[in-house]
Amino acid sequence: MDLFNEINQQHDTPAAGKALISEPFLYDANFKRTVILLCEHDKETGTLGFILNRKLEITLSDVIDIETNAVIPLYHGGPVQNDTLHYLHSDENNAADSIDLGNGIYWGGNFDALRSGLELGILDTDKYRFFLGYSGWSKGQLEQELEIKSWFVTDINKEIVFGNSTNGTLWKNTLKGMGGWYRLLSDSPESPFLN
Repeated sequence: MDLFNEINQQHDTPAAGKALISEPFLYDANFKRTVILLCEHDKETGTLGFILNRKLEITLSDVIDIETNAVIPLYHGGPVQNDTLHYLHSDENNAADSIDLGNGIYWGGNFDALRSGLELGILDTDKYRFFLGYSGWSKGQLEQELEIKSWFVTDINKEIVFGNSTNGTLWKNTLKGMGGWYRLLSDSPESPFLN
């Protein structure tokens, strides 16, 4: 049994609240060495999620008119509809209108209340992640990509989603945290031809 077949047998099933980790040699520039939090997964309608480790050079106040002194980073959520703004949070006080993804992670909510909280300076912005665009798969597409071993599926917690390593080291650290063969894969060179 080769390494990737052995690893593939350890996959979790994709679901909202799980993470996709790209395999080390995935060459698609949109998803190379990414960690994606899944927010929707339905075998009939498809899958939606956000890339956690692609921080942009712009901030929230660069894309929406908001009166705040806080510098709130934006992340590239994926290649679909890059003109749309989305957010994840771990703020239980603002969870009423949000979708509960489990493990203390919520998706969306009442944007007017969010804006007001940001402008009043009463929100802990470390509990929020804002994204331009999203990652999407049509019906059956993600399953096909899992069959050819483009992704690993794992659990994820709010400390990872909202932690400080959500850019350069998140992919590597997430694989290491999965242990076993994944730990070995985390040290793979970006090109399989490099030694």
